[in-house]
Amino acid sequence: MESKESDIPKEQIFRLFDDKPTSGLSFLDFSEKPLPPPPPCREVLDSEVSKDVKYNVEPVNVGGLTLVKGRVNTQEVFALANSDLVPGKYEGGLKLWEGSLDLITALSSEIKDGRLSFSGKQVLELGCGHGLPGIFACLKGASTVHFQDFNAEVLQCLTIPNVIANIEKNSQHSASHVEGPTNIETRFFSGDWSEVDRLLSCHQPDQASGYDVILMAETVYSISALPNLFKLITKCLRNPDGVVYMAAKKYYFGVGGGSRRFLSVVEKDGVFASSLVAEVADGSSNVREVWKLHFK
Repeated sequence: MESKESDIPKEQIFRLFDDKPTSGLSFLDFSEKPLPPPPPCREVLDSEVSKDVKYNVEPVNVGGLTLVKGRVNTQEVFALANSDLVPGKYEGGLKLWEGSLDLITALSSEIKDGRLSFSGKQVLELGCGHGLPGIFACLKGASTVHFQDFNAEVLQCLTIPNVIANIEKNSQHSASHVEGPTNIETRFFSGDWSEVDRLLSCHQPDQASGYDVILMAETVYSISALPNLFKLITKCLRNPDGVVYMAAKKYYFGVGGGSRRFLSVVEKDGVFASSLVAEVADGSSNVREVWKLHFK
């Protein structure tokens, strides 16, 4: 019988498999339909913010900060009505997923407890959508924050306006909210995880190799994408001191992914240790988790 998640100590190293050589990943053989070719990877500039899509702003209180989050119409941007995602075309970046807020709350707790500092750090947010965790890193002293999303349209219509709105809003209260350098480097990259690494800091000869912190929320819902996501992390995380914070649902029913599916990929590779940072079971959805990965 599976033990209750509440019985797992907060920082306990997670082991999904035993040490027997017969342990494997056969249950990860999940059939998904072939996807269309991904859009080309490219950098999206601040100047490419969409002028044609209506962008509405509303406040959200999380992690000790009041941030603003934009809202845009999926129909206007992608000609898709009432759809969270269309695999290979639109990957849900216009919706604010619960995991983004869970991640910020966990990051705030990690900072308060002295286990994390963004001061002067290079940060990458994968599958950013609204970009709120990356924005949180900006406001907590990161020197560089790069945002990545599958769709350039999400960056143009939502992420970049959100970053600009939040930095401008909070810079007016810098004494109490913004920590560290105010001249933050923010850049935006679109494309598939299988190719986008060639544009990121880990492949730029004029920058130190890798990111100090990689953030990602609700990125592990698709089984077919997990290997590319894991490879991207291993390429882009600074060794040996880099850390990954991942927020996700324990299981994504109907699509097969989840935090535990991704952690089984992590464990099989053997490069990273993983620890549970937070668990959210509020009854509004299935169990959500925040995990931390670091090099062994």
